Amino acid sequence: MREDVIRLGQLLKLANLVDQGSDTKELLAAEVVTVNGEVETRRGRQLVAGDVVVLLVEHAPPPVRVVQE
Repeated sequence: MREDVIRLGQLLKLANLVDQGSDTKELLAAEVVTVNGEVETRRGRQLVAGDVVVLLVEHAPPPVRVVQE
């Protein structure tokens, strides 16, 4: 895997949007996660710089934008 790519499940965990992998599965199964405006259900979805991840839930945190360091 390239260094400038992160998987959706990893990002959700690093951004403290989920506590564990099972939480990620539940969010994705509920179809409340979007990447660049489209519903995403794959935990392994590869994200690159510029992608925007949004949780479509009440009291959701602000969108997470993937940036390159």
